[in-house]
Amino acid sequence: MASIFTRIVNGEIPCHKVCETDHCLAFLDINPIARGHVLCIPKQEVDYIFDLDDQSLCELHLFAKRVAKGLKKVCPCVKVGQAVIGIDVPHAHVHLVPLTKPADLNFANRVEISQEELSELARQIGAAIE
Repeated sequence: MASIFTRIVNGEIPCHKVCETDHCLAFLDINPIARGHVLCIPKQEVDYIFDLDDQSLCELHLFAKRVAKGLKKVCPCVKVGQAVIGIDVPHAHVHLVPLTKPADLNFANRVEISQEELSELARQIGAAIE
């Protein structure tokens, strides 16, 4: 059965898309720990990030770097943090989270954000990506 992320890639489930290439997709987390929390995924469904072939792993991280630079322009922060957890969804993914302090990367925290705010934020971040 396809993961929820594969279903997003296939257009079966909507997302707030930030950026897309032939091999990667970035979208806003619908249950964010901070405003601007983005998920970067390979379009190929692979459960464990370190099972990606070397080229795909490099592409994913270079893609996340581009997205992080755009994210930092839109969401005020000291740095954009990165986390790879890989437990909740069996599809490799990188979390990008705007940080002002280390505690901001606490996945027990969640912020409330409306669908309208998510849509506008996705548009702004996408426009800021070079």
